[in-house]
Amino acid sequence: MIQVRFFAALRERAGREVLEMTLPDGVSTVGELVSWLEESDETLGRALAATPCRMVAVNEVLASEASDIEDGDVVALFPPVTGG
Repeated sequence: MIQVRFFAALRERAGREVLEMTLPDGVSTVGELVSWLEESDETLGRALAATPCRMVAVNEVLASEASDIEDGDVVALFPPVTGG
């Protein structure tokens, strides 16, 4: 199982904060996971399309869509943030 966590506007668009799921066959990177989510769930597909520029963390470490994922990981997706 993996956990996908959505934050900020992406969470609002997705209509959920957390998705727990079995890592699909053939999915081994964050980018592949995002593509799979876009194709498998219409609401998530719209939410991800509306947030094309996003940041990623895997197990609380900033990552990229090329980062590997495996069973037990927590993948966080969130829009870019600014502070000040």
